[in-house]
Amino acid sequence: MANATPVRVRFCPSPTGNPHVGLVRTALFNWAFARHHGGTFVFRIEDTDAARDSEESYKQLLDSMRWLGFTWDEGPEIGGPHAPYRQSQRMDIYQDVAEKLLAGGYAYPCYCTTEELDARREAARAAGKPSGYDGHCRELSAEQKQAYEAEGRSHVVRFRMPDEATTFTDLVRGEITVQAENVTDYGIVRANGAPLYTLVNPVDDALMEITHVLRGEDLLSSTPRQIALYKALIELGVAKDIPSFGHLPYVMGEGNKKLSKRDPQASLNIYRERGFLPEGLLNYLSLLGWSFSADQDVFSISEMVQKFEIGDVNANPARFDLKKAESINADHIRLLDGKAFAAACEPWLTAPHANWAPEDFDRAAWEAIAPHAQTRVTVLSDITANVDFLFRAEPVEDEASWTKAMKEGSDALLRTAKEKLSAADWTSPESLKNAVLAAGEEHGLKLGKAQAPVRVAVTGRTVGLPLFESLEILGKEKTLARIDAALSKLAA
Repeated sequence: MANATPVRVRFCPSPTGNPHVGLVRTALFNWAFARHHGGTFVFRIEDTDAARDSEESYKQLLDSMRWLGFTWDEGPEIGGPHAPYRQSQRMDIYQDVAEKLLAGGYAYPCYCTTEELDARREAARAAGKPSGYDGHCRELSAEQKQAYEAEGRSHVVRFRMPDEATTFTDLVRGEITVQAENVTDYGIVRANGAPLYTLVNPVDDALMEITHVLRGEDLLSSTPRQIALYKALIELGVAKDIPSFGHLPYVMGEGNKKLSKRDPQASLNIYRERGFLPEGLLNYLSLLGWSFSADQDVFSISEMVQKFEIGDVNANPARFDLKKAESINADHIRLLDGKAFAAACEPWLTAPHANWAPEDFDRAAWEAIAPHAQTRVTVLSDITANVDFLFRAEPVEDEASWTKAMKEGSDALLRTAKEKLSAADWTSPESLKNAVLAAGEEHGLKLGKAQAPVRVAVTGRTVGLPLFESLEILGKEKTLARIDAALSKLAA
């Protein structure tokens, strides 16, 4: 992309609830675009809605950004030339701009009540006409305004839309034209004097000299309004230029519906708590509307930055596929070096995730089993159930696994397996495998059938890490004791 002006993009979430994966995708595309072009990534907080915004959500946003690895060049806690970066601290700026728009004739007071607006919209719909604002207060005389105010009416401030079509080039969708009748005058200040998103967002973008607005498709309909407002701000000397716009495709959930905050798989916290790696999650989210290449889905974020161009984003909706997200995360787990994997697992080896006493954790056993675990887990939280047999006095009691594995004759098999294992070489997983294989052969069972009761007796579960490496690490004494315990249970 040839552009003489240094790239400046912004990510401007509202601190309401848990961050949404669609929001993370928006942050990722903005961040990658800025980094690709050596530009500036501005992190701004849109917290003008006191009823919905919370300090807890604000802190969670900052924590999430850091966890994901999104460094920002300007924004909360680091400042910048356009501070402050929280809209709740910029109210005087918005009031000043609103007054300039009113004084310049770009905006006007609207005294219509909600009931009057609803009635006129309903009448317009009944007549088959557009039901947007009808311009009732657009050309009020001074006397009419005084009369409304004498009645005690409050007013909102509406921006006066031009009477011609708006055409702009969307960086994702190409040229778009919107006719004037489809974009009516709109509110920019509430009756209580509080500025609306429709004012504060473009004003901040103008004052922070944002060059590219990359945002969700759901905001596409507001773009003609913002372009008109930008033109007014340029004439007033508030803005220098109109930014370029790119509208990112919807992220779809189940049933071809847009993924909403209410969808179980929408919350970023779910993936963080399950132990997705930031690199794995971001790799997957980048594929929701963009592709690295035709034959490569797994790549590093630095590789993505090198290739990312907003013009390569596909305008079609992207479907969120949890299985693919997990698969890509598993690939990133495999790519970690051993020390990095062991360190990443640490939170799931301690309270509250661990189901064993802290003093029972054996670091040597963990370091021995970790390379085997790394090839098997999909998310880091899988590690707890995979290794707990090493650190508990007894394996987890899982009746479903017990019932599935302990068939008729399992007691005889276990006795034979104990005998063979007692004589095996416990420094060799292959020797342990041969012991169980030989036990199975004596009872007419192949290895898969023979090892199932042994696995459940020792680990408590029917699936897990490679069995014979696990037995070696657990040790002969504990393994044989657990087989004895299983035999006692079967006898009972």
